[in-house]
Amino acid sequence: MKYFILKTEPESYSYDMLEKDSKTIWDGVKNPLAQKFMRSANVGDMAYIYHTGNQKAIVGFAKIISNPYEDKDGLIVFDVAPVRRLKREIPLKEIKSIEAFKDFYLVKMPRLSVMEIPEYLVKILQNLEKQSP
Repeated sequence: MKYFILKTEPESYSYDMLEKDSKTIWDGVKNPLAQKFMRSANVGDMAYIYHTGNQKAIVGFAKIISNPYEDKDGLIVFDVAPVRRLKREIPLKEIKSIEAFKDFYLVKMPRLSVMEIPEYLVKILQNLEKQSP
């Protein structure tokens, strides 16, 4: 199983909206590297939902429920469903303060909207969620 971060502008499509819709097509991603990451996803992979803009935090957890496929414009998309809201948001500022994340895409390429997360960083995120802010 792989883990990803899916970034979204909460004013356009928030985790609350995903919960309300119960599933959505993750689309609108044009960056070639983000498209490469999307192409590597499989049914059952998991994703952290990250709100951009003023919030800049990981807020929820979702599951990829389809294999990647092309939309009408030839871009790779997949379907996602909410799993749960995080017990606490994990702000980008906190992620940046951790040495293990210094070379991770979220820190080095802040405009990249989809990225795979290495397993060792997933474990750190899981531990961060359990901690008090």
